[in-house]
Amino acid sequence: MFYGAVVWDPWLILSQIICLQCLFYLTLGLFMSIFVGTRVSRISLMYFFDYSTLTASTVTGWYVIAASLLSSIAGAGFMLYFIERAKKCLDFSATLYIIHLFICIIYGGWPSSFTWWVVNLTGLAVMALLGEWLCIRRELQEIPITRLRSSKISCCSLLCRNFTWKMHAFDGIV
Repeated sequence: MFYGAVVWDPWLILSQIICLQCLFYLTLGLFMSIFVGTRVSRISLMYFFDYSTLTASTVTGWYVIAASLLSSIAGAGFMLYFIERAKKCLDFSATLYIIHLFICIIYGGWPSSFTWWVVNLTGLAVMALLGEWLCIRRELQEIPITRLRSSKISCCSLLCRNFTWKMHAFDGIV
């Protein structure tokens, strides 16, 4: 895809949102199973969507916070490969966390915990800023030019020079 061409493709945008959301919850589940799975007997959706589990007053709550923030860092890496544009990172990060907010409201009600808001707003900022930084680094990389292409150009220029020299040689004969 050429970066200069602006094409409105809602199916691409929708598929990127779904892909990013699924990968976010997949990594959140992975980090939850690593951190929280060692502390509780059974992991449920409560640790994903209930605001009462994001608390700084218990060790398990700190592990849930760590899993959430590590998932936002992983989300920035996913944006590098699936979104690829720095100017779209904030939009996709905000969309991901707004969808997460709606799912949390449906699951456990309005998040009234101050810690939940701090963790999710921090995760949003980390995902957006780190994703933009990674995408900008990729966009600013030099475009590699292979030697094969440059050798074709030099061969062509040598042929043109040789042809021009022969034409001048025939001018003197006539």
